[in-house]
Amino acid sequence: MATTILCDKIRYFDVQNKNRMEKVASSVLFIFLICSSFSANHPAGEKIQWISFEEAEKKLAEKELPVLVDIYTDWCGWCKVMDQKTYSKSIVAGYLNSKFYAVKFNAESKQPITWRGKVYKYNPEQKLHSLAKALITGEMGFPNTVFIANKQADPQSIAGYLTPKDLQVFVTYFGESKNREVDFNTYARNFKPNW
Repeated sequence: MATTILCDKIRYFDVQNKNRMEKVASSVLFIFLICSSFSANHPAGEKIQWISFEEAEKKLAEKELPVLVDIYTDWCGWCKVMDQKTYSKSIVAGYLNSKFYAVKFNAESKQPITWRGKVYKYNPEQKLHSLAKALITGEMGFPNTVFIANKQADPQSIAGYLTPKDLQVFVTYFGESKNREVDFNTYARNFKPNW
């Protein structure tokens, strides 16, 4: 009789374990299917199509768009954070690709660059490319985001790390040509970020 009770208990635990294993397997399969369908419906995010100054000038000759210049250095930690947390976002990339010519520029680059008919070179005494110095209108810091509204416009620069929400007010101001209608402070006061 004790053997029968023991066998019944073993069978009971076997059935319980089998039921638990089936539930775990079903849950894992369900999670896998959800993740698979999500990745199939939402492909990897769009990336910014960075170009050189030379390419930007050629494109500007064909179609005028504002230019965004990301000025960085290899040693700048916040530049890397901005690449990872701001420029890598699909919504940011999609907007920049549709509304701007986006130029990524190392402020310590040694290569001469021709921009707007002038040749800029690396300055070894300052350890800085002369084009970076010409574009940065305010604080000399990195990252530095520079906006050039059109072919004739002076550059406007913003020093420091910008989150997607921080960046949105600037890119929409120039990307939607609001700079032709209203001053930036008025625009920024009424702006509601949604990134």
